[in-house]
Amino acid sequence: MMQIDNFNELPKAKTDYEQKIIDFCVKWQNGQNEFVIKTSGSTGEPKPISLTRFQMEASAKLTGKTFALKAGDTALVCLNVEYIAGMMMLVRGMVLGLKLTIIEPSSNPLEGLENQKIDFAAFVPLQLQTLLEDNGNVEKLNQMKALIVGGAAVNETLENEIQRLDVPIFSTYGMTETVSHIAVRRLNGENKNQNFSVLEGVKIGLDTRNCLNIIADASNNELIQTNDIVEMVGENEFKIIGRFDNIINSGGVKIQLEKVEKAIENEIQILNVKRYFAFGISDKKLGQKLVLVVEKAFLDQNVKNSFLKNIGSVLSKYEIPKEILFTEKFSETPTGKIDKRTTVESILKKLE
Repeated sequence: MMQIDNFNELPKAKTDYEQKIIDFCVKWQNGQNEFVIKTSGSTGEPKPISLTRFQMEASAKLTGKTFALKAGDTALVCLNVEYIAGMMMLVRGMVLGLKLTIIEPSSNPLEGLENQKIDFAAFVPLQLQTLLEDNGNVEKLNQMKALIVGGAAVNETLENEIQRLDVPIFSTYGMTETVSHIAVRRLNGENKNQNFSVLEGVKIGLDTRNCLNIIADASNNELIQTNDIVEMVGENEFKIIGRFDNIINSGGVKIQLEKVEKAIENEIQILNVKRYFAFGISDKKLGQKLVLVVEKAFLDQNVKNSFLKNIGSVLSKYEIPKEILFTEKFSETPTGKIDKRTTVESILKKLE
């Protein structure tokens, strides 16, 4: 663990990971104006993107204003600092005057921090899910001013678990190109919402595919076009439908993978799995075949048959997966997101 209370007096690094943190902070403190960062690789090959100091400062200030963060507050940095979510926690610390508690990414980021004061934290869904499996973490989480969850969609099971918490929890929407989040939706409490609301100063619109585009200070006031299909709810709110590149064509029928995943959230519990996703694989007859991939070493055939029967009531016959693929552990990107393509390729290779 590394503690930074004063960025003018940085501690000595004890590990290679801590040295990367110190190197970045020194460059920032010395006034470097441009930083090259890799995208997460969750939707394609990671690519380098150049971000300016102005963009990163604008994003940090907007986060501070949105969640009422002030100098002296303590933030937990438990996401990979080589990618935008973790790196921006460092920037927020320097721009907003936060005290940072920094640990290397793990599934249980509060382990060993029982006596550490934390006001603000950013998690990926798997981390929050792991934390909520231990009731002892509930009190610790409730002591925070705000908590954000990003990097992947929050499923219904996790959202239901979140209702046990009093701390304001927000799902975030953003990407490397927008320098972290540009919209949030409240997951619990009286202001719980199914729609994302854009942050102050952010402008959004749609292209001809109904995919979201964004203009903000954090994008250098340039238009960023996404592949996320959304439903607009007024000028400043939207609901995510799914990614344009997550539509498969199976026998001439177009299937939105996120729709399938959402529809089976309740039925999936019979399989006793935490993580799963729908995917399209090559098929000689259909072109693309819909499969369901689950993180489990083995599925009993009777349980599998019962599950497929149950989902027939919530999906059309074209949306029912033709096959269930299972694996003991999903492949992940360096930011903790599921690497779907690599996972499926690994499973199929074993089946050859």
